[in-house]
Amino acid sequence: MKQLVYILLLCFFYNGFSQEKKDTIKLQKIEDLKQISSKNDTIFKQPKDSLTFTKDTIADKIDSLWLHHLVNSPLNDTIKYVLTGDKMVVSDLVELPTDTLKKRLKILDAKSPFHIEYNPQLESIIKTYLKRRKATFSKLLERARYYFPLFEEKLSKYDIPLEVKYLAIVESALKPRARSRVGAAGLWQFMYQTGKQYNLNVSSYVDERYDPYRATEAACKYLKDLHQIFGDWDLALAAYNSGPGNVSKAIRRSGGSTNYWNIRHNLPMETAGYLPAFYATLYIFEYANEHHIEAKKTALAKFETDTVQVKRLLTFAQISQTVGVDIKILQFLNPEYKLDIIPYVKGKNYTLTLPIKYIGKFVSNERQIYTLAKLDDAKREKPLPKYFEMNQRIRYRVRSGDFLGKIANRYGVSVRSIKKWNRLKSTRLRIGQRLTIYPKRLPGVSRSKITKKHTKKSTPKGKYQIYTVKNGDSLWLIAKKFSNVSVQNIKDWNNIWSVKSLKPGTKLKIYNL
Repeated sequence: MKQLVYILLLCFFYNGFSQEKKDTIKLQKIEDLKQISSKNDTIFKQPKDSLTFTKDTIADKIDSLWLHHLVNSPLNDTIKYVLTGDKMVVSDLVELPTDTLKKRLKILDAKSPFHIEYNPQLESIIKTYLKRRKATFSKLLERARYYFPLFEEKLSKYDIPLEVKYLAIVESALKPRARSRVGAAGLWQFMYQTGKQYNLNVSSYVDERYDPYRATEAACKYLKDLHQIFGDWDLALAAYNSGPGNVSKAIRRSGGSTNYWNIRHNLPMETAGYLPAFYATLYIFEYANEHHIEAKKTALAKFETDTVQVKRLLTFAQISQTVGVDIKILQFLNPEYKLDIIPYVKGKNYTLTLPIKYIGKFVSNERQIYTLAKLDDAKREKPLPKYFEMNQRIRYRVRSGDFLGKIANRYGVSVRSIKKWNRLKSTRLRIGQRLTIYPKRLPGVSRSKITKKHTKKSTPKGKYQIYTVKNGDSLWLIAKKFSNVSVQNIKDWNNIWSVKSLKPGTKLKIYNL
């Protein structure tokens, strides 16, 4: 009996002390959820001082000490792509003698499994990058601080050369939500079918091709398979870009040669320039110090983030307004959520990545955040889109004004696929006809509608020059002729929505950035 009394007394004192160690922000306490829901405005429109959040000072101190340990550990020191100094340095092009370049390329060739040989075209690309893309490479160095540790971990796991991490720069410029005009998506630019082959699933809310972890894992598996097929890393990279079939045909047309430089002229034009771009990027990153390319220490390091598994549907807007993290940071750290919404689906584990300094606040107040989100959802005028996997079938009813091209564009599929799924012999449709479709995107729903943030592409003010399109020109070739100008810039400034509208004699505005 005495032992029972002692246990009860200990529990009483433990609870008392544990409550004293937790510090609470002095905000108005919310006691009755019914009282909250009776108010006209949504809870997230209330001033911040009407919310009660718990702050665990002991846990915060532990997080701070661990982060300090990581910042001062070799893990941080080995990220050599971020140089000292807060000012971004973009100096004039330092003359790069051909002999010096040859020596450096020989060193790179000796310590990698790639055939990095000097040739005038590679020299031209490297010098063009150094002269006109130095500011771009400073930004890439900054993004590399976050992504390269992840890439190196996965590449090492699959015994792939670590230099392959530079391939993601050529593919996507380390933009996690990059999407090509043909539909390739993410850091590693997976097409839909190739992504499915390597277990990258797409749903109405989530596109795993944008997930840095899953996409990097899939890219490693794909590259490993390609290397086993061709037995050469140069050819594996070429096949990654154009497909194994095109590389195989180039080998046949080159008399059976398996040297990339010997079959290059028989590869598609884009792939012919793909490896030189990769080698040029590799060179500039490896010799960034010698060319005075620096980056700001503003990007998060990988170890400065952590993840938490969500237990209900949350929007980025709800997370931002309760935890205080900027939506742009949420989009950068969680690019796989297409609509800026983290769904909750039974049997699936969807996680939220946050900077470490916000993780504690989220975990300490998780139940309240979910309650507030539930109240916010109840007041929403239009319900959020229903979750469904993109390989699920839907039935579409043909309406007046519909035609196969319009329907195909609406769901992100091809006319040929719709005809195949429905055994159509022609493109003729009748009103009321039912079509089976396996959609690749959700129609009529965009990220801007969910977050209520509409971004407009503004045309810069200031001086510009007129460029006249010549025979053989492409947007990529034109962009290379101007400093800090991208293909997307030219499209936006000149309202170009299709490359077919680029004809000799076309006048293009090129602004001075």
